[in-house]
Amino acid sequence: MSRALVIGVNTFRETLRDKILYNLVIFALLLIGSSVLLVRLNYGDSAKLILDLGLASLNVFGIIMAIFLGIGLVSKEIDSRTIATIISKPMHRYEFLLGKYLGLLLTLGVNTLLMLAGLLGVLMLLEVPIEPLLFQTVLLIFVELMIITAVALLFSTFTTTAMSAIFTLSVYVIGHLLRDLKTVSMKLDSGSRLLMNGLYYALPNLEDFNRKSQVAYHIEMGTSEMVWTVAYGLLYTMFLLAMAALIFQRRDFR
Repeated sequence: MSRALVIGVNTFRETLRDKILYNLVIFALLLIGSSVLLVRLNYGDSAKLILDLGLASLNVFGIIMAIFLGIGLVSKEIDSRTIATIISKPMHRYEFLLGKYLGLLLTLGVNTLLMLAGLLGVLMLLEVPIEPLLFQTVLLIFVELMIITAVALLFSTFTTTAMSAIFTLSVYVIGHLLRDLKTVSMKLDSGSRLLMNGLYYALPNLEDFNRKSQVAYHIEMGTSEMVWTVAYGLLYTMFLLAMAALIFQRRDFR
């Protein structure tokens, strides 16, 4: 485990050198800050506008970082031919994979906190009340980022960078449409219904982590619901990491 932590710290340092990462964070903070100007032009509920725009920015840019950094965690080492040197060292392959994942997760955590700080600054500037539900929603967004990062890592262990990006983005989109697909499947033939049901139970139900509208309308979330949602996200992430480790362990890099 200590070796995985060392790799995680090194991965964190590597991702911090990525200029694209800084550009995304700065752009997200500017977008959150621009809500101040939009409030001046809006005659509706300014608090709702700020929360909607701020949380949406935090979510979208977090997902972009999770996908495009996640798909390069392993493929970058494979393309540069350094993977053979790394796995020849006295450590298990799963430790390398786990370290890479933890490093990117730390990067996402820091950037999520930076964007949250920007949102809180705008809320305080405009004297919008800050409720505990906001922090619960951000936590669920981060759990979703954990899942998407694990999905990107899984695909990067057995396919190309481009295909990993396409597959991960597809999982993200479908994951938010699973409930609709479940409803539509009731009107289809048995074969199509079986396929839809398979997708419903196999893919992560990402809509469970989408509570942005509840913050805007001050709809409280029960403690048990929050705990079960986070637990579901953590268990699914562990499952994805286990699958990624199994595939990575059996892959031949010669």
